[in-house]
Amino acid sequence: MKDLLRSKRTLLFLPLLGLLMVFCEPQAQWVKNTSTGEAFGTTFSLIYLAEDALDYSQGIDSVFNVVNTSMSTYIPDSDISRINRGDTTVIADAMFREVLATSREVHKETNGYFDPTVGILVNAWGFGPGAETTMDSAQVEQLRAYVGLDKINLSDDNKIVKEAKEIQIDFNAIAKGYAIDRLAAYMDLKGVQNYLLEVGGEIVAKGENKIKSQQWVVGIDDPQATLGRQLKISLNLKDEALASSGNYRKFRIDSITGQKFVHTIDPKTGFTRNSNVLSASVIAPNCALADAYATAFMAMDLEASMTLLNGKKSLEAYLIYLDAEGNVAEFMTPGFSEKVKR
Repeated sequence: MKDLLRSKRTLLFLPLLGLLMVFCEPQAQWVKNTSTGEAFGTTFSLIYLAEDALDYSQGIDSVFNVVNTSMSTYIPDSDISRINRGDTTVIADAMFREVLATSREVHKETNGYFDPTVGILVNAWGFGPGAETTMDSAQVEQLRAYVGLDKINLSDDNKIVKEAKEIQIDFNAIAKGYAIDRLAAYMDLKGVQNYLLEVGGEIVAKGENKIKSQQWVVGIDDPQATLGRQLKISLNLKDEALASSGNYRKFRIDSITGQKFVHTIDPKTGFTRNSNVLSASVIAPNCALADAYATAFMAMDLEASMTLLNGKKSLEAYLIYLDAEGNVAEFMTPGFSEKVKR
């Protein structure tokens, strides 16, 4: 009988011991790994969480290098620079082809307002690596003859065929976003499930900020801030990308006339576009798309951008603009509004 009682006590104790083991088991300790530096003429800040300390700086540098080698117009021996100089032997790599395909998609959806063949105009207006030109209506009209995404094609052996040697391809309005997508793919390959990747204000967020037990929180700059950078709003992001474009930082002043020229080129007119849109922020499934659409919305009429957004459920956007009376106004899609941190 004593042995039987002893057995019953043991059976009653074991579940309690199990409960103690569950409650005493330590929670996962998340390590905040960071990588910062400069790339694409701007800064980057990458946060990737794991249970161990990680150093992916070498792999991150490799991602930047391969994207630059393929698509940087500021590197003389990059693939895109060689193509722009008329080298017909260059074989477009998989990244170049993917960015070209995405550019064609956005070009079609925006009725041609996103067009990477504005490169010759970007240079002429003084916003690219090429020589700046004194621009007037006649000069703009002459250069516009070399603008049009339908003027370049991909051959069966993956070479770029241009209708005219003067055509210049410029992926700078999409390549930065695409590079962040490649960084995200690298993190996924490494098994990282929670990260926040930012390059020059463009962002990809995945998972959550496990250290704070909340979604990733990011900010959008106020385009009217006069003293340094000030935030307009903050957002919660998860498993999506954000890109912003605005004319409030990138512009040049003519040294003789004092005239201000913004960096957004209207591919339909060839002139810089001083639109009433101050900034455009776009949330999309990937950063290449977000980057391209944010650029296009700076060149498009406000009403056209709103119409596109109302019919395209894969995009969310926030547009800050000046109304007819010159007052600051906002347009925000419902999905974007839901992400605003209140």
